[in-house]
Amino acid sequence: QVQLVESGGGLVQAGGSLRLSCAASGRTFSIYNVAWFRQAPGKEREFVSRITPSGRSTYYATSVKDRFTISKDNAKDTVSLQMNSLKSEDTGVYYCAADRTYTGTGSSGYRYWGQGTQVTVST
Repeated sequence: QVQLVESGGGLVQAGGSLRLSCAASGRTFSIYNVAWFRQAPGKEREFVSRITPSGRSTYYATSVKDRFTISKDNAKDTVSLQMNSLKSEDTGVYYCAADRTYTGTGSSGYRYWGQGTQVTVST
């Protein structure tokens, strides 16, 4: 079992940047697919980005591609999400999720979840 803790959220102006981190404990992160999801008020949780266990392959939602970058440090058991050129529509609670085998974009496929970190982008 793995425990996930997100950090790095906050309030930022449109066009600004934030860097989210997801720290894992309990099991090594190197065997897990790790994804970021977000949920805006009144909306369903949506896929943002995913990284493979090795960290060599990354995937992004169309809405964040070329603005967000996911990375993984297996030595430190952390996954980061660098978010640039933030827009008001990026506002929401951002969750880190992990699973050993699931590689899709559906939230139900990930077994382990963090508590989330709030990102608010002001205009």
